[in-house]
Amino acid sequence: MKHPFERFLFCPECGSREFVVNSPKSKRCEACGFELFMNASAANVAFITNKRGELLVTRRKKDPAKGTLDLPGGFADPGETAEEGVMREVMEEIGLRVTRVHYLFSLPNEYLYSGLTIPTLDMFFRCEVADTSNIRAMDDVAECMWMPFDEINPADFGLQSISMGVARFIAMEGGKT
Repeated sequence: MKHPFERFLFCPECGSREFVVNSPKSKRCEACGFELFMNASAANVAFITNKRGELLVTRRKKDPAKGTLDLPGGFADPGETAEEGVMREVMEEIGLRVTRVHYLFSLPNEYLYSGLTIPTLDMFFRCEVADTSNIRAMDDVAECMWMPFDEINPADFGLQSISMGVARFIAMEGGKT
């Protein structure tokens, strides 16, 4: 896995090769003074439960971690709040309209994409939906299913922060809806 800065060899401002690592999260051009920061990208994750006390779980259609368990969610778009982002992602991935969002916690993560390790800050939300009858796997979701809490193994979730988040949610909520 490569740090994203390994791909940025030239200053994006002046084109100089004197674009050097200035700190663990920045590169600075010694020729023109331009500095580029690599801050964490905002991502969001939805915990959706039903009246039977089951958690809505998805299976990843694409890499990273293709074929492993996941939760609905994704990266925040520019100009949207974390709450708007989680609502959008739930609609895009499983076709459900979120009616209520409650922030729970966040976890740092690293997301491998296009050969780069992207630092992320994953924000976890409990989401309520109006109706689950039209649930369907869309976008980058291969399938979706309801799982009883006592059948969930956090190690089956392919992304580290999701696995940790699922374990934390189960401990926090005790399987209650």
